[in-house]
Amino acid sequence: MDLAARIRRTAERDGLWRPGDTILAAVSGGPDSTALLHLLWRLSGECGFRLAAAHVNHGFRGEESAREAAFVRRLCGRLGVPLEEAELDLPFYIKETGMNAQAAAREKRYAFLREAAERRGASRIALAHHADDQAETVLMRLIRGSGPTGIAGMPVKRREGKVELIRPLLRITKMELLRYCEREGLGWCEDSSNRKTVYFRNAVRLEILPFLERYNPNVSASLVRLAEISRAEDDFLAREAERAFDRLVRRERDGCAMDRGAFLELHIALQRRLITLILIYLGVERGSIPFERIDAIREAAAEGSPTTSVIEAGRGVRFLREYEVLRWTRGGASGGTGFEYEAAETAGELEVPEAGGRLVFRRIRRAPGEPLPAPDDDSRRTAMFDEDAVAYPLRVRSRKPGDRMRLAGLNGTKKVQDIFVDGKIPRSRRDAVPLVLDAEGRLLWIAGVRRSAEAPVTEETTRILRIEWQDE
Repeated sequence: MDLAARIRRTAERDGLWRPGDTILAAVSGGPDSTALLHLLWRLSGECGFRLAAAHVNHGFRGEESAREAAFVRRLCGRLGVPLEEAELDLPFYIKETGMNAQAAAREKRYAFLREAAERRGASRIALAHHADDQAETVLMRLIRGSGPTGIAGMPVKRREGKVELIRPLLRITKMELLRYCEREGLGWCEDSSNRKTVYFRNAVRLEILPFLERYNPNVSASLVRLAEISRAEDDFLAREAERAFDRLVRRERDGCAMDRGAFLELHIALQRRLITLILIYLGVERGSIPFERIDAIREAAAEGSPTTSVIEAGRGVRFLREYEVLRWTRGGASGGTGFEYEAAETAGELEVPEAGGRLVFRRIRRAPGEPLPAPDDDSRRTAMFDEDAVAYPLRVRSRKPGDRMRLAGLNGTKKVQDIFVDGKIPRSRRDAVPLVLDAEGRLLWIAGVRRSAEAPVTEETTRILRIEWQDE
């Protein structure tokens, strides 16, 4: 069966499109997205959908990016597919926000794709992720310690706002896509950044998977199969947790509550799922809920545990066991009171119980010319500074009226209140967000929200101070 037939079968099985839909294909110019565009073009007539394409120049690679854009234009022109284009200034956005390159590129790229889909009237955005990408994703998440939801990998379709993201190639390998492009005489562009192992995904692709293939030549297929199995089981548990939530959990003015006895009757796997679902319902981001916090709550409800207990669940949510009632309340972390702590130059970590977490300090030494440390995937929860430009001791406190911060690319300063609004930080959390200042009163970082322009790390920096925010 050729690739077009396989994709059509996948689309029918998973409901990727319907006759009359408009699909926007994200096309970078690489072999994967080139094959995706051509395959969808072939299928559009017989399946009855309209096709458009979108291309983003991230502004990272100069002439190479310009050649990719020109290639995509020629390909779309040849196929008669309308094209939406965007040229972004990602280096400036990264400097302004403090995000790492990959996270910033993804955020801006997806925002453009949603805008382009709305202009074209597209209900679906087709992405070119394939089976090898899925294997890499599963392995990356295994290395990071993900549970069943994480190792389920990327879904073949996912709702995001007004559009649905679809991945028609998710069961097709990279080699099959390369052969397809060669057979159809399509040509493609090579992204030189894909060879840089400073990026975690590239290191997994170029170093870790080849090593594992020495012991199992089919390790990628095994990881894809693991994702398929995990996704089905994850979906089943998610539905059971939603049923338990609707059946057992009472919504209250400031949170949720349920009877302890009913909770203990659930299977342990469902208990963990239900706790997670309640925390998400109360505004805690799924990615910020560690397993240890979920199990601490579960164990607090267990037989033999104290009949009353309190656990800060993070993001301003507090769990309380009150005899035979389990309760989750919003705004419990800060209690509406201010806080202030001091961190000396030798500090390793600083507990901030009012915020439900801790700051971890790490000092990195480098010789001139050595590579700078790779940015973290979750750059908003970490920040790096030139330690020689920081005055000790540091002060960690809650916000005060009139607080302002100097930002990269902005003349003057900006109110912390406005930064919270821009970052969509809920009002209930704002008094609990730690602000890190140096001894001269300069606001360095709003932990988990925004880095200032103070003490930037440059090629000349020899002493780096890395600060990470960790939820309890």
